[in-house]
Amino acid sequence: MSSLARLAAAATAAGVVAAAIALPAVGGTGAAFVSASEELGIKPEALKEPPLAERTTVLDAQGNPIAWFYEEYRENVKLADVADIMKKAIISIEDYRFYEHGAIDIEGTVRALAKNLTSGGIAQGGSSITQQYVKQVLLNSATTEKEKNAALAPSYARKLRELRYALAVEEKYTKDQILEKYLNIAYFGAGAYGVEAAAKRFFGVNASDLTLAQAATLAGAVQDPNSTDPNLGKAQKDRLLKRRNVVLDRMAELKKITPEQAAEAKKQKLDYEGTDIPGGCSTSPYPYYCMYVRAEVLSNPAFGKTQVAREQFLNRGGLTIQTTLDPKMQRAAEQAIRKHVFAGDNPVAAEALVQPGTGAIKAMAASRKYGTNKRKKEMSINVVADAVHGGGIGFQAGSTFKTFTLLTALKKGYKLNDGLQAGSGYRAPYYSSFKNCKGENIGDPTHTVTNDEGGGGFKTLQTGTWESVNTFFVALEQKVGLCDTVKTAKSLGIKRSDGRPLQEYETFTLGINEMDPVTVATAYAAIGARGKYCEPMVITKITDRNGKVTNYRPKCRQALDPEVADAAADILSGVFTKGTMKGVGGIGRPAGGKTGTTDDQATAWFAGFTPDLAGAVSIGDPRGSQVHKLNNITIGGTYYGSVFGASIPGPIWKDTMISALKGVPPTEFTPVNPERFGGCGASCRPVQHNQDDDRGGDPFDDGEILTQLDE
Repeated sequence: MSSLARLAAAATAAGVVAAAIALPAVGGTGAAFVSASEELGIKPEALKEPPLAERTTVLDAQGNPIAWFYEEYRENVKLADVADIMKKAIISIEDYRFYEHGAIDIEGTVRALAKNLTSGGIAQGGSSITQQYVKQVLLNSATTEKEKNAALAPSYARKLRELRYALAVEEKYTKDQILEKYLNIAYFGAGAYGVEAAAKRFFGVNASDLTLAQAATLAGAVQDPNSTDPNLGKAQKDRLLKRRNVVLDRMAELKKITPEQAAEAKKQKLDYEGTDIPGGCSTSPYPYYCMYVRAEVLSNPAFGKTQVAREQFLNRGGLTIQTTLDPKMQRAAEQAIRKHVFAGDNPVAAEALVQPGTGAIKAMAASRKYGTNKRKKEMSINVVADAVHGGGIGFQAGSTFKTFTLLTALKKGYKLNDGLQAGSGYRAPYYSSFKNCKGENIGDPTHTVTNDEGGGGFKTLQTGTWESVNTFFVALEQKVGLCDTVKTAKSLGIKRSDGRPLQEYETFTLGINEMDPVTVATAYAAIGARGKYCEPMVITKITDRNGKVTNYRPKCRQALDPEVADAAADILSGVFTKGTMKGVGGIGRPAGGKTGTTDDQATAWFAGFTPDLAGAVSIGDPRGSQVHKLNNITIGGTYYGSVFGASIPGPIWKDTMISALKGVPPTEFTPVNPERFGGCGASCRPVQHNQDDDRGGDPFDDGEILTQLDE
């Protein structure tokens, strides 16, 4: 009996199912193994090969990459795009007879079997590249710790299972295809999966451009990528260098290179570049926008039924996500913010730009850098967005909410010059004077509303808005109905940043609810789009790893009568020429907007729009706006006794819009219908009789002067 046959017999007698038993016959010495495999009934078993985890690339609207998401940093590459010297190196050290044997290398396995029999366990692998590929597939497919442990278990049962799969893989693919798959699935260390990612991570080159020394380094790394991870320190680098030289010696021994080439390559330093792995939002040039995109995918059922499914879709899918981000508009927002607020200031300014008619978020910027370094005052939350998209509780929106009361009045038939007598103070005349949407009486006759901007006297919808008179708007809200005002706001997408229900009190119109710039900008964009509200949108197209394209369209609805939006736009345009923004001025094209300042300057806002672009700017102290108010404070190198909406947010918005819309032809607002809304401001269209007008006359014709206090 030959030594090979005796070895197999000894293994079988000991009750050990050796991996070598099931080898296809290759020459005379393989006969014993063919017989044993037939007796044991070992047959090929199809291997499930789920797609490899690939990185997802996020692009701006112009196709430039702005972020990457991945569970494993991998870039799949064709074998033709891998340097020949890399193929030679990996085959030489891992499976030098790869193109000659079947699913497993008989000589290597017999050698490993002999070692394993004497050690009492699996001390030596002897795996072919095909078997290694199978092992990696099983490991990558594992979703539980139990499955991962089974894929790595030092047992003959695992070896036998891998062999069955390997036999099937060899039947299914050519050798070149198997090598390509192996090079793409293998882990090389330093967070790099696959040869393309490893070439970039280790040496800053593509796999097609690897040199002999570089290829030998990567080929050496796959045996034990954790102990030779050059990113971990000097000891690991030293081990990797020694391993590289082992590969070079083996290549010379197999005559894949000359001894002189090996000696020359050994003289070279390791030259590990440690090229940064393009990563998530922390490394993105637009971190707040990146956070919004990531959160949108992870929270939206359109991208997967479960949280786990959505995470796999984003981090493993190899997607290309096209977004709405406009680099020019993003730069405009960033530059405007930096001009007025410094990164080291305690208050933080945030701005969102939204396109009317689509809801496309064109830019998201903030004065603070994104990060976790508190000493550098970095922000770890998305101050531009709501909590669902990585934000926090937000800031009270102040007088920007007066616009929703104005819109409600216009919806109910109020004309531009309708008005009421507003005092310097206002109290609800009785508890039932205000009702929330549950029908509960919430009017508080003990609370006095006073004016921060503007004074008392007779105010119209125009002058009350331009001067931002608190007492006028609370009285107007009583007339048009608190609940109807809340409904108007909700129809324009208004919801609290923290996700809690809106607070429905008489001070709703004064902006007591915490908001985020994206939500407010999107609401104001609807006015610029003549009442067409579109949900915030950041993703326009996703291309999967197979080239399948899914396009995403805006989700819009007509939230306001277009003529109501026209009238509101006309009034809000006067804020720049006759109101709280008069000192700041306009942007050289039709625009409307509203300043917002909360009690005692806790926060300040400006929200504005044109038919082409809308934006909202907030400023407040993230340490706690009610405690750290914007009084007697230096921001952006300028001292402010008190910060109002026109102090910082307004100028940021103005500078942003001028730059963002440079080169974009201005679009005019649609003129107000004077028959429906009476006298108008900047422009009116010709009077046309409206036979459906059943408003029933002037809503203020009873001449009522609501409770006013001159306190």
